Amino acid sequence: MSIATVPSFRFGPPDRGDRSRWRLVACALRFALLSAFLLGLCWSGAVQAAAPWRELVPQAQTVGSGTMRWLGFRIYHATLWASQRPLDDSQPFALQLDYKIAISRDRLASTSIEEIQRMSAAPIAGPTLARWKSELGRAFVDVADGDELVGVYLPQRGMRLYDRDKLLAEIADPELARAFFNIWLGQPSRDESLRRRLLGETP
Repeated sequence: MSIATVPSFRFGPPDRGDRSRWRLVACALRFALLSAFLLGLCWSGAVQAAAPWRELVPQAQTVGSGTMRWLGFRIYHATLWASQRPLDDSQPFALQLDYKIAISRDRLASTSIEEIQRMSAAPIAGPTLARWKSELGRAFVDVADGDELVGVYLPQRGMRLYDRDKLLAEIADPELARAFFNIWLGQPSRDESLRRRLLGETP
């Protein structure tokens, strides 16, 4: 008759191999906690960095968003932010543009003026257009893929332009501000589908 071998269990302090494994586990846990802490700091900093323009649009929420394309190429992704939906243009709102290509500041200014002229129901005086182009040219910066510009509409006051979290300019010209944001929100729009998406009229 064979006798089955019963495994023996040893009680007492762990051997040297067990201690090494526990030290590795402890080090991994400390590293994970440190990483989580640093990630929290980075996220907190990112939220604070977005605060400047958001302070002008309390309780900002997305009204709508969409991508501007030209000949199949993505130019930028636009997001409209406001304190309420649907948009109430008697209250401040923000238009965020995340660029996918490089565009010079001069090109941004000249294209904006061309669109303002195209969409205006009545001719705009030459000196007024020249002044507006100069103001926008001073406010804009060159952009590249990954850059973000934010325009904040301030009713009866004008507008502010931000390079992500950095204030670029405050333009105290209500008429220019209305004409500028009308490029995206007015009619006849260059991209009616994008306009409707920004206003939350279509998903």
